[in-house]
Amino acid sequence: MDSDEDALNDIDSGNESSGDDVDFAMEVDVRHEREKNQDVDDFPFEVLSTDNIVQHMIDCIKDVNTVLQMPATTTRILLNHFKWDKEKLMERFYDGDQDKLFSEARVINPFKRTQPIIQRPTSTRSRGTPGMEDCAICFVRLPNNMMTGLECNHRFCTQCWTEYLTTKIIEEGVGQTIACAASGCDILVDDATVMRLVRDPKVRMKYQHLITNSFVECNRLLRWCPSPDCNNVIKAQYIDSKPVMCRCLHVFCFVCGENWHDPVKCNLLRKWIKKCDDDSETSNWIAANTKECPKCNVTIEKDGGCNHMVCKNQNCKTDFCWVCLGPWEPHGSSWYNCNRYDEEEAKAARDAQERSRAALQRYLFYCNRYMNHMQSLKFEHKLYASVKEKMEEMQQHNMSWIEVQFLKKAVDILCQCRQTLMYTYVFAYYLKKNNQSVLFEDNQRDLESATETLSEYLERDITSENLADIKQKVQDKYRYCESRRKVLLEHVHEGYEKDWWDYTEKL
Repeated sequence: MDSDEDALNDIDSGNESSGDDVDFAMEVDVRHEREKNQDVDDFPFEVLSTDNIVQHMIDCIKDVNTVLQMPATTTRILLNHFKWDKEKLMERFYDGDQDKLFSEARVINPFKRTQPIIQRPTSTRSRGTPGMEDCAICFVRLPNNMMTGLECNHRFCTQCWTEYLTTKIIEEGVGQTIACAASGCDILVDDATVMRLVRDPKVRMKYQHLITNSFVECNRLLRWCPSPDCNNVIKAQYIDSKPVMCRCLHVFCFVCGENWHDPVKCNLLRKWIKKCDDDSETSNWIAANTKECPKCNVTIEKDGGCNHMVCKNQNCKTDFCWVCLGPWEPHGSSWYNCNRYDEEEAKAARDAQERSRAALQRYLFYCNRYMNHMQSLKFEHKLYASVKEKMEEMQQHNMSWIEVQFLKKAVDILCQCRQTLMYTYVFAYYLKKNNQSVLFEDNQRDLESATETLSEYLERDITSENLADIKQKVQDKYRYCESRRKVLLEHVHEGYEKDWWDYTEKL
C-alpha cells in the first residue's frame, strides 16, 4: 500500500504551473475585475492550480481509505467509476455485494488476494525450463524476473508492457481505462503499475495529465477554465448557473463553461449556438436564391430561365411554377409568363413560403443584433486604451488620478451592458409574446438606447472647455445604464421564479 500511495504522490499535474505566486499587480486586476463583475461574489468558489487539483485528488483518496483500507490506486479507480462521488461509493461498498462492485469497476477485489502474482502458475510458463516464462505477446522465453502482470494473472515481458502502455497513452490518449494487455481481459491497469513500467518522462507526463483531466471532468464540482492557455480549475461548493472568475480574469458560467450569459439560461444558449453554427453562414444566400417546394418543402435553387420547376426529391417530383408556387399543369403553355396569382393552391403555397421566409427573417433580426453587440465587445481593449489616453489628458487639466477614474468605470459598465444586451437577443428569440415579454422588450430598448448614448459620450474629444460637461454627462449616463441593466435582469429572473415566460420551442 505504501508503494501505491507513493505512486499517487508522484503524480504531477501534467501541466505547467499556472502560478500560485500572484504578484500585486495581478491582485489589483482581480479586485478590479470583481468590482466590474459584482455577480461573481454571489457564488462561493475557489480557483485551484493543477498542483492543487492533484493534492485535492490525493486528499479525496485518503478520505475514502480511512474507511475502506485498500490500496490507494484501487481506491482511485473505484472513485473514478463513481465520478468521484465519495458518498455513492461508500453506499455501494457497504450494500453487501462487493464482488459485483469490483467487477463493475474492472478491478480485482483486494480483500481476496492470496499471494503475489510471481508465485501463481500461468499458461505461459515454460514447463521445460524452471524459472523461465514465454511472453504471450512477443513469444520470447525470458526469466521470471523479466515478466510482470496484474492481479488477473496475465503476465508479459516488461518491454511488451512498456510498449503497450506507451501506445495507449500517447497514440490513443487513454489514461483512466487502460485494460490488461491480454485479449478479452477488462481488468484496469493501476497507477502504480503504469508508473513502474513507463520510464519515459514525456509518456509519464502525458499519463499524469490524462489522470488529472479525467478527475476534473468527472467531478461535477470542478471545471477547467475555458480560457486558452489557462490550466486553472474552478472548485464550487454546489452546482449552479452562476458566473465564476479565474485568476486569468476570464469570467464564465460554471455550469456550461460559456462566457457569462445572464439573462439567458444555459439550455437556450446551447440551442442558439447550435443554430448559429448551422444557419448563419448560409441563411442570407438561401433567402436570396432559393424557394421551398410547395409540397415537400425541400429547398430548391433556380438555375435556369424557365419557370417550370420539377422537385428533385425522389419521393415528391412535383411540377410547380417558380413565380406563384402553384401546380404547373393549369399554366398551359405559359412557360415564361405566370398569370395564375389568384389560384387557391398557389395562394396556400405562397403563404407557406412567406411563413418560411418570415421565420428566417426573424432569426436574422435577432442574430444580427446579437452579432453586433458581440463585435462591439471585441473592441473593449481598444476602448480601454483610448480611455487611458483621455484620462492622462484630463490629468493634464489639473484633475487628480482619482477624479478621472469615472471614465474607466464608464467603460466597465458599457461592456457589462453590451454583454447583457447581446444575450437578451438570444432570450428574446425564443420568447413568445405576452404582456411580460412586451415589458421585457421595453426594458431592453431603454438599456440599448442608453448604452449607445454612453458609447457616443466616451468617443467624444475632451477639451478644457467641455471637460466638466462631458464628465457630468458620462457619470449620469453610466449610472442610468447600470440601473436599467439591473432592472432588466431583475425582471427576467422574477419571470423565471414566477413562470412568466413562454417559449417558441420546447426546452
